[in-house]
Amino acid sequence: MVLGEGLAERFEDQRARLEGLAGRILGSATEAEDAVQEAWLRLARTGDANIQNLGSWLTAVTARICLDLLRSRRSRAEESLEMESDPGFAVDLELTTPEEEALLGESLGLALGVLLESLTPAERVAFVLHDLFAVPFEEIAAIVERSPAAARQLASRARRQLRLAAMAPRADRARQTELVAAFLAASRRGDLDALLAVLDPEAVIRADATVVRMGGEALVLGARAVAETFRGRARAAQLALLDGQVGAAWLAGGVPRVIFRFTVVAGRILAIDLIADSEVLASLPVEVLDEPAM
Repeated sequence: MVLGEGLAERFEDQRARLEGLAGRILGSATEAEDAVQEAWLRLARTGDANIQNLGSWLTAVTARICLDLLRSRRSRAEESLEMESDPGFAVDLELTTPEEEALLGESLGLALGVLLESLTPAERVAFVLHDLFAVPFEEIAAIVERSPAAARQLASRARRQLRLAAMAPRADRARQTELVAAFLAASRRGDLDALLAVLDPEAVIRADATVVRMGGEALVLGARAVAETFRGRARAAQLALLDGQVGAAWLAGGVPRVIFRFTVVAGRILAIDLIADSEVLASLPVEVLDEPAM
């Protein structure tokens, strides 16, 4: 097969944008580079004879590759979360005020990767493509294999979840310290009842791709499942400040290997985010704390 004249050069002109897109969707620069390289291989196999808009074609192919990678992180049970909502249940989920838009924008700038982990693969792809890269819903629909209306709803649901996360009041440091320390102590003791006492009934564990490769579950839903996951474990985890917020960290040789971010709402632990991506850890200040007597 003879590639179109200058095809490699034209692809290189798109590489930085594609890696930015894939990085936002996947939350990993390494995986983003792999996804973009796969997009190049597909382009090389296809050629550009029948491609009218190379940029749009590469965006769609890269997004589909990312979507497949995200889905591979999830179990079959999680896949069911991506089903479209009942058409009879319609809610306006758009941001309605400049203040809400500013708040969401600030939160995304600070912790987009962590917040995006709470979304389903299709929601994540739809939100990033539309809200961050201005891809029309008609094009997104083909990528996520939904109707344009359903693609719009995916992005809208994602926007609502991110807005709620951004607007959720943070627990004060003393209460957060108390809850996280109690959680770690109960985990080490294998005390299921004590774990359930500090968990919100809808508690979740969310793990990044690196933790999943280490053998962790991508998503664990419900207080009892979360408690069972940590029961008798977390022996090496230490109470720590993570960029100023109370959480926990597992260190090896003084170097953080996994961090545990805790989201506390209404006096209970609602979410635990497990992060082991080396780039994230390298950029995050971690300070081990003395644990209060329990």
